[in-house]
Amino acid sequence: MDVELNMTFITLDGYVEVKKYRYLYFLIMLIFYILIICCNSVIVFLILIHQNLHEPMYIFIAALLINSVLFSTTVYPKILIDSLSESQIISYPACFFQVVILYSVAASDFLLLAAMSYDRYVSICKPLQYPTIMRKTTVKVLLCLAWFLPAIQVAAGLTQYARKKLCRFSIMGFYCNSSLLTIYCAKSKGVSGFILLVITVIIPSLFILFTYTRIFMISYQSSRDVRKKAAQTCLPHLIVLISFACFCAFDAIIPQPEFNVSKTGRLIMTLQVIVCTPLFNPIIYGLKMKEIYKHLKRLFCRGKLK
Repeated sequence: MDVELNMTFITLDGYVEVKKYRYLYFLIMLIFYILIICCNSVIVFLILIHQNLHEPMYIFIAALLINSVLFSTTVYPKILIDSLSESQIISYPACFFQVVILYSVAASDFLLLAAMSYDRYVSICKPLQYPTIMRKTTVKVLLCLAWFLPAIQVAAGLTQYARKKLCRFSIMGFYCNSSLLTIYCAKSKGVSGFILLVITVIIPSLFILFTYTRIFMISYQSSRDVRKKAAQTCLPHLIVLISFACFCAFDAIIPQPEFNVSKTGRLIMTLQVIVCTPLFNPIIYGLKMKEIYKHLKRLFCRGKLK
């Protein structure tokens, strides 16, 4: 690979014996991708067509699942192509664009989870004011902020890297993530990265922690019905939040050179990030949210009843 090509393309060095197992890689990734698209799309479809699911909580869930589809579509098609290719490379602009999309989606997920926690807080702690506060206009504003604000913030935060000189031309992974930052010659001071982390992750997480703390405090002092409602609607969100935070931490740690794990170990952990998160969300919301589960049951049992 000549110098000009090295300046343009980056090698994805996360595959383990891809020449030997290329068709197995392709088949497994294709199955996972189809499952992710189908599981998330079914829940979104049910929320769209059923009037009783046109509530803020379910709309935010649909937005979160759409993000899962966008995340997977940013990653899987490239993996499918690479698994059948002789060389696993990606152009630097495409790699940079993939990083922007992935971290915009991740930041958007944190804001959507924050919006869900606020919705649950108003519903449980201020039920009489809920229709006034959570109007359609409020939901639209929160959705716009959750989708567009992270994209602007992430793109602006990563702009400083766009013209930096590259000293390495391979990354330890099979898609572009934070490992991209390891290939630059000059190390960033990290000020903009820290500010981005505070705005997109820390502030939404603290807000979520505050709202759920208030919910549990008020629920504990209230009737049994209120406690039951809080548990039924808040528990799935908390499970999703905790799992998502863990996988985000995985995604940040795995690409680091000092992370002393074998190539196979990195591959397995990376697969957990790109498979578990997009599949976990629709499964949790489909099984744990009573109204969604009811419509899922009707959808898949309709043929049997006939």
